[in-house]
Order: sequence, then structure tokens, then C-alpha cells
Amino acid sequence: MSVTLRRAEPRDVEFLVELLTNEEVEPFLAAVRPRDREGLTAEIERSESEPEEFGRFVIEVDGQPAGLMGFERANRRSRIANLGSLAVHPDFRGRRLADEAARIFQRHLIFDLGYHRLQLEIYGFNERAQAHAERAGFIKEGIRRKAYDRDGEWVDGVIYGLVREDLEP
Repeated sequence: MSVTLRRAEPRDVEFLVELLTNEEVEPFLAAVRPRDREGLTAEIERSESEPEEFGRFVIEVDGQPAGLMGFERANRRSRIANLGSLAVHPDFRGRRLADEAARIFQRHLIFDLGYHRLQLEIYGFNERAQAHAERAGFIKEGIRRKAYDRDGEWVDGVIYGLVREDLEP
């Protein structure tokens, strides 16, 4: 199994709409996350026009689209990126491909784009994503208690971080 990452392109919109509206994926995404063609097309255009500040990347397995990862610059001076938009199509789950894709993504953001810190936040109920973050080398840094209104219920946000030194030998 060969896992690769590439920047999303307009031809990926249909796959991304299907992925992000999938009933097994959607409940775990940020409530404000675009899931429609127009919103995803705008994100892809921004990813192409601002490649060092914003990105949407397609995870591929043996050349087939299998998921999505993204980042957005949070702080220019301190070189911090917020990660998000991780979604793996249910047909590809259970192979730990997100772990491998995350390591590729981390190296690209830190060594190619020059970020020092990568951070992400996961809903407290998403135990699978938290286990993934820890396997991928992120350090749990804290919890925002009852930070998000998700379907009428207040849920926690679990904060993770990774710094350049975590990837250096």
C-alpha cells in the first residue's frame, strides 16, 4: 500500500463532497467546515493561490483518493499552523493510512514550508481521532471544556501540538 499526499485540485471536488457528506464522516467534522461544491471549490482555489498559508491535500492510496487533510497559518511570526479537515473515506479505514499521511504532512509543513509548530483540536467525543493524533506524534496539551455547541450539546475540544524538535533526530 502506497500512501501519498497531493494538493487538492478542482477535479477532486466531487470526491470531497462525497467524503465530507458521508454519514460516517460528517458527525466528526467541525460544524463550520464547508461540505458543498461551492465551499470546497473556494478552499481549493485558496490552497492553490496561498500555498504557504492555506492548504487542502488529498490522501491517496495506490493512486486512489482516500481522504483529506488541511492546514491554515495561525501565526506568521511564530510560524504556527492549525491543522484540520482530516477525513478518511470509510472504504479505506482500518489501515492506519491517516497515520502515515500525517507524518508526510508534518514533514512537509515543517521542513518544506518552514512552520515551527503544528496544532490541532479534536472534539472530545472523537476518541478515534485522538488516538490517531497520539500515534502520529502529537502531544496532548489540554482541554477546552464545553467549548463547542454540537447539535445542541456542549462538547469539549482536546488540543494537541507538535513542534519541529519533535521530528528532528
